[in-house]
Amino acid sequence: MILSELTDYLEQHHRVGLMDLAYRFESSPDALRGMLTILERKGRVRRITGSTACSSGCSKCDPATLETYEWIGEGARAES
Repeated sequence: MILSELTDYLEQHHRVGLMDLAYRFESSPDALRGMLTILERKGRVRRITGSTACSSGCSKCDPATLETYEWIGEGARAES
């Protein structure tokens, strides 16, 4: 997987959980975090903190393992 594939996927889906990305791209969460960090620095995505459970709403997942990233666009800058 290359960064452009990840960018395209995020742009199409707008909000995606890290574990969903790991399954989709058959990659480790740590490898994806590295690429997501690059996109965060470029102002294209932001990590959503305090995210709740996935869309299933079962609440069985450990909240510490949930990470969600949101596409904010080309050239847009996240506010610090």
